[in-house]
Amino acid sequence: MRILIKGGVWKNSEDEVLKAAVMKYGLNNWSRVASLLARKSPKQCKARWYEWLDPSVKKTEWTREEEEKLLHLAKLFPTQWRTIAPIVGRTAYQCLEHYEKLLDQAQGRDEMDENDPRRLKPGEIDPHPETKPARADPIDMDEDEKEMLSEARARLANTRGKKAKRKAREKQLEEARRLAALQKRRELKAAGISMGKKYRNRKNIDYAEEVPFEAAPPMGFHAVGPEETPKVTLGLANVALQAVEDRNRHDEEVRMRKDDERKLKRLKQDNLPQAIEMINKLNDPQQLRKRTALVLPAPQLTDEE
Repeated sequence: MRILIKGGVWKNSEDEVLKAAVMKYGLNNWSRVASLLARKSPKQCKARWYEWLDPSVKKTEWTREEEEKLLHLAKLFPTQWRTIAPIVGRTAYQCLEHYEKLLDQAQGRDEMDENDPRRLKPGEIDPHPETKPARADPIDMDEDEKEMLSEARARLANTRGKKAKRKAREKQLEEARRLAALQKRRELKAAGISMGKKYRNRKNIDYAEEVPFEAAPPMGFHAVGPEETPKVTLGLANVALQAVEDRNRHDEEVRMRKDDERKLKRLKQDNLPQAIEMINKLNDPQQLRKRTALVLPAPQLTDEE
């Protein structure tokens, strides 16, 4: 079984894939960015971007002002390179490396000797490959690297996700359905069969079929046929109880008032004294209910309390 250890020197092809992945997925999704690189972890991809590939990283020669600022800040914040880096305008590893270089120059050592502990021993892996330039790609790449490049090219070329694909497919099906319905109506019309269009949503206006904000003219003196004034069918959502029972409160009151008048008129004809007595009883002021006095409960607290 082959064991793959992630890390090592960065290649030019890996740098290009990392740039394209950052352009698509952004700077907050390093796990998805690292899924395109088989030999690198999300932490290594993030470090490579912020230490080398970020366009804001300065790779020019150090100026005298930057060196003076670096030495001054190294005294104020010893070994706090993450704090010093944004003030100087360089990365933390660049500040550390250049500070050690300045110390070597102050001690009279231009290059590291063989016994310097900072030199890599034979067979030792560079602990900071993210801060070094990329290695050129060989002419004949490995099969793993070719497979990684082909997969990255296929995934990065897919600019539309699953949701966008589904939306496009649904839109295409809707357009095909609309064209089929239009062709069907045209064939029926050519055959002499008129097929009225069914409105699914009455709230929206179909500008192709209706006149927006049309005011219906008042009824005239001449009768028109049923085809010009179709009968309005009440939907179940608009039917009230009064429409179902075919009764109205105002009509009921008018009918009951007429019945009372007819009964009183008949009573006058049959028994006039009884009718007069009933009218006097209705008009008697003593029969009216007098307004009672307002009765309030006794107060719970006295004035002394």
